[in-house]
Amino acid sequence: MSNETVRGDAFENLLREERQFAPSQEFAAVANVHEEIYAEANADRVAFWAEQARKHLTWSKDFTQTLDWSNPPFAKWFVGGEVNAAYNALDRHVEAGLGDRVAIHFEGEPGDTETITYADLTERVKRAANAFEALGVAKGDRVAVYLPMIPEAVVTMLACARIGAIHSVVFGGFSAEALRSRIDDAEAKLVVTADGTFRRGKPSPLKPAVDEALSESGHTVEHVVVVERNKQDVAWTEGRDLRWSEVMDSASPEHTAVGHDAEHPLYILYTSGTTGRPKGILHTTGGYLTQCAFTHSAVFDLKPETDVYWCTADIGWVTGHSYVTYGPLVNGATQVIYEGTPDSPHQGRWWEIVQKYKVSILYTAPTAIRTMMKWGSDIPAQYDLSSIRVLGSVGEPINPEAWMWYRGAIGGNTAPIVDTWWQTETGAIMVAPLPGVTATKPGSAQVPLPGIAVDVVDEAGNSVPNGHGGFLVVREPWPSMLRTIWGDPERFKDTYWSRFEGTYFAGDGAKKDDDGDIWLLGRVDDVMNVSGHRLSTTEIESALVSHPWVAEAAVVGAADETTGQAVVAFVILRGEADLPTGEDATDAIVQTLRTHVGHEIGPIAKPRHILVVPELPKTRSGKIMRRLLKDVAEGRDPGDATTLADPTVMQKIAEDLRN
Repeated sequence: MSNETVRGDAFENLLREERQFAPSQEFAAVANVHEEIYAEANADRVAFWAEQARKHLTWSKDFTQTLDWSNPPFAKWFVGGEVNAAYNALDRHVEAGLGDRVAIHFEGEPGDTETITYADLTERVKRAANAFEALGVAKGDRVAVYLPMIPEAVVTMLACARIGAIHSVVFGGFSAEALRSRIDDAEAKLVVTADGTFRRGKPSPLKPAVDEALSESGHTVEHVVVVERNKQDVAWTEGRDLRWSEVMDSASPEHTAVGHDAEHPLYILYTSGTTGRPKGILHTTGGYLTQCAFTHSAVFDLKPETDVYWCTADIGWVTGHSYVTYGPLVNGATQVIYEGTPDSPHQGRWWEIVQKYKVSILYTAPTAIRTMMKWGSDIPAQYDLSSIRVLGSVGEPINPEAWMWYRGAIGGNTAPIVDTWWQTETGAIMVAPLPGVTATKPGSAQVPLPGIAVDVVDEAGNSVPNGHGGFLVVREPWPSMLRTIWGDPERFKDTYWSRFEGTYFAGDGAKKDDDGDIWLLGRVDDVMNVSGHRLSTTEIESALVSHPWVAEAAVVGAADETTGQAVVAFVILRGEADLPTGEDATDAIVQTLRTHVGHEIGPIAKPRHILVVPELPKTRSGKIMRRLLKDVAEGRDPGDATTLADPTVMQKIAEDLRN
């Protein structure tokens, strides 16, 4: 592939965004960071991170070297320093007289609630640390965590961090087979799970998957601790299985946290893949905590004394690690944790929670935002959302029109939106506007954060000029970077550092607009070749969602004998849209949308097929499974869909396409 191919056609023709929203003078005047921070970081990037480490964390032993990059790509940050993640998230706030501050407002799906102060949470974590040690868990041992979004999940993670055990959280929607492969790869000694959770008003089991995962011999698990959440009857293995309440009640509430080396492993988090050995991303302690705390404070403009923060991510994903468990608590924030789904028991559930707790910072995914758009603006309009002052987006590129809806319907046309780009591998936010500094642009993550060296390069690794696209890379090490793939350093080098010498390749395509702002285009695998023209699926999806009829879109490239690949689009229409009627309504909708894409991007981007669907195939974390859509578009059986939030969606789509 030539440089011109990567930079050409679609990348130069991407949607141009003229709308900009500067921060208000009132917001900027009291913002946590100001424009000068970029110059300070650029003057000495390593010294900048040393300053953030000492500002945001309490070190039990100060570090003697900020960065050791003598053996790339294996970095060591804050060398010689010792720090305890749980002490920084808990004890120090209590010691500072903040024990009565609410750490967590927990909202269960059935409507049960719990208010947990920093003093409460500290005691629970101390008990859990003692309990785990009594079960033989020692520093360096691995603990698998298979829990719903309940306070015990945060307690378990922090208890592991306190004693130096390495937690490996597995998303509760994953199968027994996926759980077993992760337990085996990490050689976990303990599993912490629950009998189950609640999903759309019904009990949903969890422990049976653990039992199935451990049904064959050869694993390293000695004990399973079970939180009794939904009180369903579950199978019980005497000697192995223990009740959470019993082991915690018998544990001492006194536990002294000791510092761990800055490079001591904090957690393994497996990136989801359908084939091959799971890929365990390893994060260590000092650098990870530093960047989580700094970014949480700077990107969300957190005021811990007054803000109520809510990140809707599950702890099974990296966003739940960095911006539920670690960043907010290290910063002394008050946050909301919600167990359930956005539409249970009704489609206003999230906004009811925002109103109830006066949430001021909301961080969620574009998938959720587009779903809310589909349901209609009249639902959030029924609630008082005036407490919201900052909105965040995470997980995938956000379409400009979804961005605008989010700003208007949820943010009252005043709350700045921080569109954040980062990955499991990066550990913390890398690219995002700063809400008191940046004039935000709908759909663009815009600028690397202070101290972060992100670039867009061509096939040869050269920076592309403004107005061109290519590959997103990170040119310099950063504190929260993954240190390796658990047990496989060669795979770490081959996967992330071999494409461009000495440079981290994120696997994403991106473009710089005429102002130099960064636009994410999704995985480079999501770039189609149509008659020699390279088209981004994200670009076409954005064009479709920019039409007032469309709430959500997914685009794939299907094999085509004539053009190489053809564009196939799946769209969900807005519930409140003024749509054509009559027997030819669907044809009219399809033709209108094809014409719209042609107008926005060019005739080459017009989808060959547009299928109007009621839902899209999404995992339980909300990611669209485009691979399954591609199978259907190319006439293949999409196969096993049990990992989807609604396994019947693919059957409906396949039937519609055949008709």
